[in-house]
Amino acid sequence: MQRHEFQPGRLIAGMALLVAGVLYLLDSSGEADVPWFLVIPLAVGGLSLAALIGMVTYAVRRDHRDRISESSDR
Repeated sequence: MQRHEFQPGRLIAGMALLVAGVLYLLDSSGEADVPWFLVIPLAVGGLSLAALIGMVTYAVRRDHRDRISESSDR
């Protein structure tokens, strides 16, 4: 199996949507009384945080890649 680079933004997005899905499942089964205005901001906030983390990760990796190519040009 080929190795792939770690993408923390996708991890955060998956975890946020998983938590929102579990809360929705608990609410629909009657185990918990979760208001809708809690689940929607949780999903949107998690996706926004994932986008921010993804952009930061991309910027850090691009800077690291540029430094490596700059040092090999010398």
